Amino acid sequence: MQWKTLGTAPFLPPLYWRAALKRKITGSTLPEQGLRCQVSINPRHVAAYRQVCGFADSPILPATYPHILAFGLQLQLLTDNSFPFPLLGLIHLSNRIRIHRPLGGISELSVGVQAQNLKPHPKGATFDLITIVEDALGLLWEAESRMLCRGVKLDGGPESDIIQPAPTQVSELTRWNAPADIGRRYARVSGDYNPIHLSALTAKLFGFPQAIAHGLWNKARTLAALGEHLPAANIEIDVAFKKPVRLPAEVTLLSSAAGSPASCG
Repeated sequence: MQWKTLGTAPFLPPLYWRAALKRKITGSTLPEQGLRCQVSINPRHVAAYRQVCGFADSPILPATYPHILAFGLQLQLLTDNSFPFPLLGLIHLSNRIRIHRPLGGISELSVGVQAQNLKPHPKGATFDLITIVEDALGLLWEAESRMLCRGVKLDGGPESDIIQPAPTQVSELTRWNAPADIGRRYARVSGDYNPIHLSALTAKLFGFPQAIAHGLWNKARTLAALGEHLPAANIEIDVAFKKPVRLPAEVTLLSSAAGSPASCG
């Protein structure tokens, strides 16, 4: 993997325009170059993110916040001419975060993004969007977002999915409302203005009867609800996005015994 280092974080408006214009699949190989740059932590922005996602005040950054720091790099990578798939229409299937050390006492970070692991899928092809965050001591945080592009034809057959067994006993931990405007509110702090999240009108242009909540907002809101139940480091948080949360909605968080997955409905 080769890396291109940017002097500053990407400017988003031209990238939105580039995403809107590219609507066709142009190839079947991923670029071999990743992007990285230095970013600064803005306490006011972190506070706005906490409010939208329901996190309590803390000297430790929310576990999902590094995704916000990486969004500009991700957008630039996925809208580059060398990237074969259109950004609009990609489906976020799953997300895995690994926190190696506590996300506290940080002001400057190095963020890198790359795409890899292209594989056939029954509906097209999947790839992993990899994000790594480093501080002066080394690797701090990393994430894998599994993305699906429908209509891609690759040689070979799709791999069988590993099905996690459902917990046998679950109980309701809490519930919350996902209001009709949460997609717009989250977009303002995340930069992710995907039309399927903004309103029923724009979502219908892409085949959705209603706007749906951002997957990473769902994950962040769940982690906020879990609060003190989770350690600050040495943890892996894996989420599969099985069904969209149509807005507005009431979301129920079910929990099970240690060692079994939790679920939202």
